[in-house]
Amino acid sequence: MLEKLADAGYGKQELESIQNLINAEKSDLFDVLEYISFAHRPITREARVADAKESIYSGLDEKQKEFIQFVLAQYIDAGVGELDQEKLPHLLRLKYHALPDAMTILGTTDRILSTFVGFQKHLYQQSAA
Repeated sequence: MLEKLADAGYGKQELESIQNLINAEKSDLFDVLEYISFAHRPITREARVADAKESIYSGLDEKQKEFIQFVLAQYIDAGVGELDQEKLPHLLRLKYHALPDAMTILGTTDRILSTFVGFQKHLYQQSAA
């Protein structure tokens, strides 16, 4: 979708300008698009995490929770780019200093990837009101 918007003249820079205009610097571009499309008030990444925390941690063991807490802190500080799968090895090294250490703590690469990708769907689910 972002590629289509960029082709239409609304690339990342233009969307970030809109993000600044609506005082949503600590929100995701998703929130900017929701604001444009539906006049939904943007929420901060921190509020998004707080709203989804219970469902994010459901089914995770303590070591997985600790890693996801670390990832969420990076997301809150730096934005949605931290949730890209390409960032996973960097995040693992940042947290555990070496990929083998991360695997010893968190399990197989498939399990780590599943945990990393799996929690993200909860961030953007609408909570039942």
